[in-house]
Amino acid sequence: MATESTRIAPEERLVNLVVALLATDQGLTKDTILTSVSGYREQSEAGAGKDALEKMFERDKENLRGLGVPIETIGDFADPDDLREARYRIPTSEYELPVDIDFTPAELAVLNLAGGVWSESSMSAQARSGLRKIRALGNEVDAPIIGYSPRINLREPAFAPLQRAIEQAREVEFDYLKAGDVTPGRRRVRPLALLEYEGRWHVYGFDRDQNAERTFLLSRVASPVQVTKRAFDPSLRDGAGEKALSGLHAVAARQQALLEVAPGTEAALRLSRRASVAEQGIRVPYVDVHVFADELASYGPEVRVVEPGDLRDEVIRRLERTLATHTDGGLR
Repeated sequence: MATESTRIAPEERLVNLVVALLATDQGLTKDTILTSVSGYREQSEAGAGKDALEKMFERDKENLRGLGVPIETIGDFADPDDLREARYRIPTSEYELPVDIDFTPAELAVLNLAGGVWSESSMSAQARSGLRKIRALGNEVDAPIIGYSPRINLREPAFAPLQRAIEQAREVEFDYLKAGDVTPGRRRVRPLALLEYEGRWHVYGFDRDQNAERTFLLSRVASPVQVTKRAFDPSLRDGAGEKALSGLHAVAARQQALLEVAPGTEAALRLSRRASVAEQGIRVPYVDVHVFADELASYGPEVRVVEPGDLRDEVIRRLERTLATHTDGGLR
């Protein structure tokens, strides 16, 4: 058992682990971490068993990932399931805030004011991660910035296994319901990046069956994601997120809907954020006609689609299905 002099607070041990994993490019093995990182080293020297230390490390690793810290596992390229000599690291490019981000005193004050609305128990993992990164810039932040975090939906069950597969550079398989299809098809993909666009999560990767790079909407993944033993070159992930986002922007630039929106409504508030003013209303870029039709139909009479015709037809089709459900032969 560790004595009082060797006992390190869990929070301090987590910080030490983050610092150690950030400081290595090649990654650290589990044995190196358990014998050299403060918090584990003291426990080891005090006689703690290896199994107990390994369980502690696994819990710490999952806790940090839950806080938004991207711990990467580098396994044996020939056998990705063999983690006996796996190395762990935190890619600084994915963890640090961009160098051109700075917060003025006024902006920090707004963050603190927003945080004061909630109690500390409400602080989310995203908020804690953001607070750590702001402090890392050298800005003094009066704790707590509480309850302040982006409202990005992480509830798609495909997110966690895809994130793990990207970190381990392993291929995945899943059933995917393509827009307009009735039944899903099986996909074999090398996942390279997860990205959020217009409030929805996508995975970008190389589709082995199509022999091409593709972007998949997570909400259309129709089965559990299977992380396979097939590994791919981790360097393929470099710049993948930026490339995928650039592709989505390009598609949206080519597809713009002309809409008439009732002023002062929820639709006006949400759509105006990404719209440009037109003579007859507003023009809103979009990527997927079916996804955008779902959104527009949800606004009901607040929106009228002027063009294009295929988007208008999809919205009308959804509204007609809703009407049929609540009238003859449906619910009343």
